[in-house]
Amino acid sequence: MSSRRQFLKEATLATGGLLLTSSTWGRLITPVKPRVIIIGAGFSGLAAAYYLHQRNVDCVILEGRNRIGGRVFSHQIDKEEDLVVELGAEWVGLSHIRVQELCNELGLLLHNNQFDTHLIYQGKHTPSGQWNYSETWEQKFREILENYKTLERPQQEELDRIDWWRYLVNHGCDGRDLDIRELLDSTDFGESIRHVSAFAALAEYAESSEKNEMDCKIRGGNGKLAEKLADKIGRGKINLEHRVLSVEQNERGVKVICDNGREFTADKLICTAPTFAVQKIRWLPELPAVQQTALAELQYARINKNPLLFKEKFWKDDRFDLISDQSPHYFYYATKEQGKKKGALLSYTIGDKAAVAASQTDAWRADMVAQTLDPFFGPVRPLLEKQVNYYWGNDPFTKGAYAVYGRGQWFTVREALQKPHLHTHFAGEHLADWQGFMEGAIVTGEEAASAILG
Repeated sequence: MSSRRQFLKEATLATGGLLLTSSTWGRLITPVKPRVIIIGAGFSGLAAAYYLHQRNVDCVILEGRNRIGGRVFSHQIDKEEDLVVELGAEWVGLSHIRVQELCNELGLLLHNNQFDTHLIYQGKHTPSGQWNYSETWEQKFREILENYKTLERPQQEELDRIDWWRYLVNHGCDGRDLDIRELLDSTDFGESIRHVSAFAALAEYAESSEKNEMDCKIRGGNGKLAEKLADKIGRGKINLEHRVLSVEQNERGVKVICDNGREFTADKLICTAPTFAVQKIRWLPELPAVQQTALAELQYARINKNPLLFKEKFWKDDRFDLISDQSPHYFYYATKEQGKKKGALLSYTIGDKAAVAASQTDAWRADMVAQTLDPFFGPVRPLLEKQVNYYWGNDPFTKGAYAVYGRGQWFTVREALQKPHLHTHFAGEHLADWQGFMEGAIVTGEEAASAILG
């Protein structure tokens, strides 16, 4: 079975073919490269534009937000010590080749962002390295991962029809093992594993790095890569606060109309918007019915990120993260490797927990965190200096952090969303081999740009 993860090879990134515009059909003249409109200045749109820029293909980016980066959202939580936290996408995995290559090309450094997980479970704190699953489940899960390599398409589709929680139960995971898998795995998908395709989950765990791609971060903030790409592309080609209202396509090309009244025309379009935003666009002619249904079905993870700045790092361990069975679902050292006296812990909640935490006040969230940590680390509230909060479930452009493929969706919904529509190619993390990573956004953006060139 071929790997689900498919990286772009240099051969496929080569110059590629050129396209004829409508005015040159039937003429024996040299074809011209297409003019391209790109919807979205997140990592997918920026990667597509950079790919085209390197091949001297003219393009313009239309972005509804007032900033670039999309769901990459670096935030300076403390100006005095220049401490930066990520309110959006966080990790660069060891297998994320394109992100690493771009960082190297553009002079950005990656630093280690791996953690060793502590556990709070049923009122007890267990430090990292002192807890694990039962030996029986450890052995069983190793067998499951090994067997993944032998799965053929019919078996993959069968797995896709059930959820990850049910799959684990069916394979003997129960009690404490099941509780901890739910806690840990739901941090990866942003929702309970009862809502996640068993195939999508198993494929990710079978193919990811030892730390499940939670390995590195870009020094100074992941947003630095967006800034570098924008500089290379040319800031004048990026139009912020241009929310797309309609896309019209005919034999001559594409016309895009924005909410500020501006119109743009081109030969080709790359749409990197998340599905919620794609649904808001008026498409003429309409998207195929199967694609419209897929857009309406795909869910995005409800993730709330609540970084808390403390005057001193009471957790001591530089590799500190902690999974909890309480309301603050997951904590990690958000300013790791930044070398300052102060430090930020990020309280990360998912699903229903995220929706509850997001609707409360900062004081309530601080009390919730203290209630969980105080019994094991002493009073933490007096050390709290400030906090910020961002709930992706309320984001006006995405209504969620990243795509979550549920039962029966991997081979239906995802494949429908990947298909081009006339002159339009689609890209974004929701179409990647794994959801929720910058790598997937970049790779799909480059793939769409490559497809336009033929």
